[in-house]
Amino acid sequence: MQQAIAILDSGVGGLTVAKEVMRRLPQEKVIYFGDTARTPYGPRPAEEVIRFTHQIVDYLLQFQPKMIVIACNTATAVALEEIRARLSIPVVGVIHPGARAAIKTTRNQIVGVIGTEGTINSRAYEYALKQISPQIQVVSLACPRFVPLVEKGLFRSEQTRHVIESTLEPLSQIPMDCLILGCTHYPFLSDAISEVVGSEVTLISSADETAREISTILYHKGMLATNTSFPVHQFFCSGDPWMFKQIAQSWLNEQIKVTPVVWQVANIV
Repeated sequence: MQQAIAILDSGVGGLTVAKEVMRRLPQEKVIYFGDTARTPYGPRPAEEVIRFTHQIVDYLLQFQPKMIVIACNTATAVALEEIRARLSIPVVGVIHPGARAAIKTTRNQIVGVIGTEGTINSRAYEYALKQISPQIQVVSLACPRFVPLVEKGLFRSEQTRHVIESTLEPLSQIPMDCLILGCTHYPFLSDAISEVVGSEVTLISSADETAREISTILYHKGMLATNTSFPVHQFFCSGDPWMFKQIAQSWLNEQIKVTPVVWQVANIV
């Protein structure tokens, strides 16, 4: 199938998923939407995040994608099932793939989860992990300062290192052996996070696992692209296209064109 895979996120975080999809499935076209005008989603009420997610899905449907990927953990936690109920095409979230990877990785059955306030308060990862392995111990921590750092492109600054150290301090005495990066923005900070938590803690990127699930679903449904030429991906954002473009090109290591999408004023708040 030549239709695109549509990926949406609250901002640039979902580019971590997009990059893995492009690497694993180079023949697939990706249409990406980052809602940078309204990021972060984590502190917002669930009803607002659900409304935003429906709005972005409606925008993406004009391109007739063969799959929708909600590459935002907060939106996955509160809106995934509603979006799935609406659509006839596959809709993939980022929580269950990350949970399954953690279950396979942990040796001592103690798993850490970091994410936005919305994701952590939803307890979506805890439910997903215990659904698979009831005896597992889950330690969750909200990290509200991480997403704004990523959206500003501050991945390796001294300020970022200090924020990560102070934020993750509550986990320093927890004998976890793996840590789920429960926000697709967090792989941008994975080097610094790994330095803080120690090399003995395996970081689980929901982005990597989601890309693997996308590949598996498309294969089993006979929906993989059959074109032999490399596709031209499309990128949209609702906020500053210059900043989005700088971060995207650095992360994807390729030149891209970004189309700004201006919401009506009533929809921005």
